[in-house]
Amino acid sequence: MSISINMNVSEIETDNWIKLDLHIHTHDDPKDKLDYSAHELLARARRLDFSVLAITLHDAVFDRGDAFAAAQRLGILLIPAAEMRIQGADIILLNVTPSDVEHLRNFDDIRQLRARRGDTLFAIAPHPFYLLGGSIGKRLIEEIDCFDAIELCHFHRGFFNPNRQAIKVADKFGKPLVATSDAHQLSAFGRHYTTIARPSLLTAEAVFAELRAGRVALHSPAATFQEIISTFYFVFIEHPLRSRFHHQQR
Repeated sequence: MSISINMNVSEIETDNWIKLDLHIHTHDDPKDKLDYSAHELLARARRLDFSVLAITLHDAVFDRGDAFAAAQRLGILLIPAAEMRIQGADIILLNVTPSDVEHLRNFDDIRQLRARRGDTLFAIAPHPFYLLGGSIGKRLIEEIDCFDAIELCHFHRGFFNPNRQAIKVADKFGKPLVATSDAHQLSAFGRHYTTIARPSLLTAEAVFAELRAGRVALHSPAATFQEIISTFYFVFIEHPLRSRFHHQQR
């Protein structure tokens, strides 16, 4: 498995390498109250030269036809996806339909789905060793067969880097790492991503094949102090206030 973390991606990015972000949220999310649309995300992704995205709503598949049509016009592969909470732990499922996830209740259900779908489905363990946000923690080892990859979470700086444990698990079990933004603010999208060699035909299955082979480069720079402050403000002040306002309006 070839892994390069905090590398200067500009050294490897040529016309044959493409940017991926497979963990993003928008205001379509049924649980998070966000202030930007899928179309705004797509416009920013186009400006930043991204080729593959997955909008991963909480416990719901993003399948809006207008957004997929817009992505196609922009030359972006938008993969239908969801971030599901299974037995208290989050799992990102890529290339799924609403019917695929409707009855998922436990990891045995995930195993059955994987058996049915084979290599056309891709599962990522997001932020596995962080204290907040539905992290799977040490159970990742017990359920490792349910995952194709492990996320390198964007939120790290210096001594604070729970990704170290994720890297150890990935190395032990031969799982690729995937860097993502887990963006909940539009400004948070763009700095954290994975690059792969451009497949001859850009499809979800071709992207998954590159990821499974570990032919990736990861771009996940340390969080700036501005990003840390912005994240804490969003998590502990802005988002709770939005949720309260939304609840009062219902």
